[in-house]
Amino acid sequence: MTTPLLLILVAAMAFLATHVAYEWLAKRLLIVSGAEYLVLGVLLGPQVTGLFSPAALDAFQPLVILGIGWMGIATGIPLRLTQLVRVPAVTYRLALVEGVVTIALVSAGAASAFSYGFQLDRAAALIPAIALGAIAVASTPAGLDVAFGGRRRSVPILQQIEVAHGMDGLLGVLAFGGLIAFVHDSSPLLIRSLTTTEWIVVTLGIGALGGTLFHLFLGNEESPDRLVIALGGAVILASGAAAYLDLSPALATFVMGLILANSLRRPGPVTDVLRSGERPLYYVLLVMAGVSWRPESNIVWWLVIGHYLILRTLAKLWGTGIVTWLNRAQSRVGLDWGRALIGQGRLTIALALDYSRRDLPYGEVVFTCAAVSVLFTEFFAARFVRSAAEPLMLPLTQLTATTEAVAGSVTDTVTHAIPGFLRGDREDQPPAYLDGATAEDVGDERSADGADGADGRQQATPTSLPAAEDR
Repeated sequence: MTTPLLLILVAAMAFLATHVAYEWLAKRLLIVSGAEYLVLGVLLGPQVTGLFSPAALDAFQPLVILGIGWMGIATGIPLRLTQLVRVPAVTYRLALVEGVVTIALVSAGAASAFSYGFQLDRAAALIPAIALGAIAVASTPAGLDVAFGGRRRSVPILQQIEVAHGMDGLLGVLAFGGLIAFVHDSSPLLIRSLTTTEWIVVTLGIGALGGTLFHLFLGNEESPDRLVIALGGAVILASGAAAYLDLSPALATFVMGLILANSLRRPGPVTDVLRSGERPLYYVLLVMAGVSWRPESNIVWWLVIGHYLILRTLAKLWGTGIVTWLNRAQSRVGLDWGRALIGQGRLTIALALDYSRRDLPYGEVVFTCAAVSVLFTEFFAARFVRSAAEPLMLPLTQLTATTEAVAGSVTDTVTHAIPGFLRGDREDQPPAYLDGATAEDVGDERSADGADGADGRQQATPTSLPAAEDR
């Protein structure tokens, strides 16, 4: 099958998955769909049907880099400073400690597994282990979107989960970008080799330049069509420059998203465009990841995968519970809110695919850990969120319903006891001519009422005069 036809096939599958399967499954079954397209990519790959050849896979690399960059900017665009300052400090403290604990625990466990399984020294095992730690901290926000939609900011537990998703994305992108800068080879075009810090500065500079140029040329644009073209070009520019320099496209576009979120006067249209393109590109990444996946049934691989899954789950569940108890915040968010962070999705696949496409040690093992985690957790991400949040939201819902019922009962009682208590009842009644009478009829009625009133006043005057004469 030719490459253009494959491109049309992938685009059609992404469109149908976004507008049909995802919405239907999310609304009716509370399931976050997407991981099945990873299996579809395996079926289309050279290991099963062979529809995707290695040459076709190389031709899709620009689209893969665009998808990785899009996940990076989508992670940075929600971090708007004017909204972040309204969140309590304890919410950030809980999210930060949870993310750091996850990275440290998974990295340490994976380093031990690599050292024991592949007979490596600790220095050689640290690179894939830190990559797994950066991938493990990321969690998908799709579960929160499907389970509760736009209600998240009004409830403390939902606000905590949302902030934790943003903090996990921030820590994961920074840790992964720093690792890529650390293992970066020297460029032959430079006079001297740049240090890790200098490569990180270069990556941040690419994102800052892309965000600044977009703000200057299309800062006040609100047309969706022009924004899609311009934003796609900006992401291609930033992620392509980072990929050309063998740096992290996700970190570069993440910085660009931060700049756009805090520099644009109205970031809403840009956010809508990013969200509309995020899920189709995620499905494309899943298919491409499945096509390029080369898993092996090796006992050492399962040792590393087991360490990754178990330690990540313990960090998300027990780590969040312990840090919440130490900060005495269990009455606010409970001890089980880390259950909502178990699901992994778009950022996980983007970082893992970015690592596996490079010539770095044990790339297939790292990607297999991420792929297995997405397959086992993304389907139930919304149910994880609901099971963690509903026990704390139920008392608030009951209290709201009770308050509304009491207020309605009091209002009805006072209305019956004091007629006319609800001012505006008569004002809300329609004029007489709206019930079938004409304006002339209303005018005649008013004239008759005025005549009757005048006659009444004329009759009342003689009756009052004798009283005055008697006095």
